[in-house]
Amino acid sequence: MRIGYQGEEHSYSHRAVSELFPDAEAVGMRSFVAAFAAIEHGEVDRLVLPVENSTTGSVLPVLDRLPHVPGRKRLAIVAEHRVEVQHTLLGVPGATLEDVTEVRSHAQALAQAEAALLDLGIEPVASHDTAGAVREVARLGDVSVAALAPEAAGVAHGLQVLAREVMDRAHNTTRFFVLAPGPPRVGPDDDKTTIVFTTEHRPGALALALTELGLRGANLTRIESRPSDEAWSYRFFIDLVHEPGPEGLAAVADPPPATCAHFEILGSYRSGVHRDVTDA
Repeated sequence: MRIGYQGEEHSYSHRAVSELFPDAEAVGMRSFVAAFAAIEHGEVDRLVLPVENSTTGSVLPVLDRLPHVPGRKRLAIVAEHRVEVQHTLLGVPGATLEDVTEVRSHAQALAQAEAALLDLGIEPVASHDTAGAVREVARLGDVSVAALAPEAAGVAHGLQVLAREVMDRAHNTTRFFVLAPGPPRVGPDDDKTTIVFTTEHRPGALALALTELGLRGANLTRIESRPSDEAWSYRFFIDLVHEPGPEGLAAVADPPPATCAHFEILGSYRSGVHRDVTDA
């Protein structure tokens, strides 16, 4: 099985793939767009992509591509997985923390350490990936340029640790989705579902939709609004916990709330636990 992810070996996304699919071939992509294209063209069997971080919130380039687009291959969320993120400042051999004026990393990682880097007086420069930034720093060999990345990536490329736990918040965690081709299915143990919907343009439509889901027994653990295809119109992404299995989901989502103009189930999975998704 080939598992696609955004980034390079030793990145946090690569670690997520290794934890979820230890026997699979991990296939790194330079961008999220390339990752989605790879699964749509059948080049990989699954995708493992970050969707949310406990410090910086949603990974919008991933979130916005989850709804189905007519004419494109249907994808479904089949599992979620969390990875604890501990950023390390990594420099070339002989460098000191005082030497560093520039740090490279993925934009999401830099955002998770924005205040810490400001306190250190180090200028952030975005790279396509955390592990890729380590490779760049090793190639440059400049004591003034460091990388913010997993410590394992630094070890692999011969860099040294300048500072550990360079983050704005403790317990920094990234949540990943596993995406598979095909329509969403509900396993007997699946107790969490991600949906997206739009509402009718009338007062209280969103509040009524959320109230209706709650009254049916759904525990709404996350809600986020994002622009839809129509200018100044929005769609709402919801994570909800429900009783397990198809019957549990049907009890809260069938039929959709009356004020929803469009309602799409993006996938069901066990909350916080990876299940066997090789046959999903």
